[in-house]
Amino acid sequence: MTWTAPAVDRKPDPMLGDETAVLAGWLDYHRDTLLLKCSGLTEEQLKTNSVPVTNLTLLGLVRHMTELERWLRTLFTGEAADDPYSSEERPDAAFDDVATADVVANFDLYRQEVELTRKAFSLRDLGDTYEDEGEVRNLRTTVVHILEEYARHNGHADLIRQSIDGATGD
Repeated sequence: MTWTAPAVDRKPDPMLGDETAVLAGWLDYHRDTLLLKCSGLTEEQLKTNSVPVTNLTLLGLVRHMTELERWLRTLFTGEAADDPYSSEERPDAAFDDVATADVVANFDLYRQEVELTRKAFSLRDLGDTYEDEGEVRNLRTTVVHILEEYARHNGHADLIRQSIDGATGD
């Protein structure tokens, strides 16, 4: 039997709650949206570069967001963790290496990172700061940055999906 990306039961966007609950809710909404764009597609389709002027594929987007989830988690936990795909020498490996990627393992790792990030989210205050490349930032702005990454890449995912099989939707 051919593996396909699983169906997703996306929760509605958050309408009420404190800042942390709303940001966490929007993260979950965008996480589910990315998976929804992949739902029902085969490994081959997920690896398809349907926009030839870029290296974007749905699998590449999942891999990229896995790395961003891991980065966000490490900011909340203080743990050190390397990117699972990219490196200083190969910063775009999350996108470049999809042809030989293990799709099922990549989806499993994405889900694991999301779950670990969800658990880490409550460990620190959103106003807590950290230093990144010589600049002081707070976790709040970083969470908003991750939301921006998801929103932008979900737009890409929508176009990629539509070019693969015509499916549209939010």
